[in-house]
Amino acid sequence: MELISVIVAALAGWLFGAGWYMSLSKPWLAASGIECDASGKPKNGSPLPFVLSAIAMLLVAGMMRHIFHMAGIASPGAGLVAGLGIGLFFIAPWIMINNAYGQRPFKLTLIDGGYATFGCAVIGLVLGLF
Repeated sequence: MELISVIVAALAGWLFGAGWYMSLSKPWLAASGIECDASGKPKNGSPLPFVLSAIAMLLVAGMMRHIFHMAGIASPGAGLVAGLGIGLFFIAPWIMINNAYGQRPFKLTLIDGGYATFGCAVIGLVLGLF
């Protein structure tokens, strides 16, 4: 059951990210500085980021499941709150640091940090359901 919960949670986080970035694609592209073609799609597009993000979601969900088990987090509400905390207080600050040193616009930090925060909340919620 643990493996299934991790896969389902990772899928939920990945799908949330797809929706998040589809709805924020124009400001994200502008803030990230990615060049686009005439149709507005990134030049030199590759499926690699999608594969890597799926793998990353499996890693995040797997470690969150491990932490939740050790901490006794076993309800959807507790999973949601713990996921929010992980995203907001662990991952989003790291994104901010990377973007600050890379002299990237703060808007990029808000978009990517928001995904980290709410994506982890979604993963936590799903893990709490199992």
